[in-house]
Amino acid sequence: MAIPPNPCGAETAAHRLVIVEGIMGSGKSTTMRLIARRLEDSGRAALPIHERTEPHPVRATDELEHWFEPWRDATPRDLADRALARWAAFVEATQRDSPIPVMDGQLFHGDLTHLLLMDADTALIVDYVKALAVVIAPLNPFVLYLWQEDVEKAVRTVCTERGPEWIDYQVNWKLASPYCVRKGYQGLDGLISLYRDYRQITDALFQQLPLAKLSIENSRRDWSAYERQILSRL
Repeated sequence: MAIPPNPCGAETAAHRLVIVEGIMGSGKSTTMRLIARRLEDSGRAALPIHERTEPHPVRATDELEHWFEPWRDATPRDLADRALARWAAFVEATQRDSPIPVMDGQLFHGDLTHLLLMDADTALIVDYVKALAVVIAPLNPFVLYLWQEDVEKAVRTVCTERGPEWIDYQVNWKLASPYCVRKGYQGLDGLISLYRDYRQITDALFQQLPLAKLSIENSRRDWSAYERQILSRL
């Protein structure tokens, strides 16, 4: 599948938020840190926000007792509303402060992943992202989408790199969710199927985003070339 860069938004205005998206192992964290460092080097204060940042400023599942299994504590609608409220508070605070947040996921990778695992209706997921795009629009965000043409190869690569314990962790957590149980997904093959489904959703959502954005197919791992592409847009 070919995902065009499809730039949107006011490119001449300063971006007050940068979001780096992609599936697990796609290079989000590394790229997030790179962007934050480059912004700092150019004299713009930046705030890198890793997915493991605690307390996390926008991830709504952190509020739940069973944050690891949000389907035990909330409905998809409730989680989407919680997430939008947290994002709204974050945007308000960011407008007052100087550092530019550079976020590891959380537009898709984060609560949207949880919504999928909770077996939310596709319409609810689409409406959630549309509403979120409106909420963050005052920051003139820039969204970088890292993707891989061959999803199975990408998932198998990260699984090989991170080892059997990490694979078991991912399988035992995600494939116990309502969505994966309904689909009958099991083992590593089931995890690959989940991420094929996930990518189908996020590819479409990215193409529809009315925000400044750039997609990079990064299977070759030519990081110096990707860095040049990214910095030319920032």
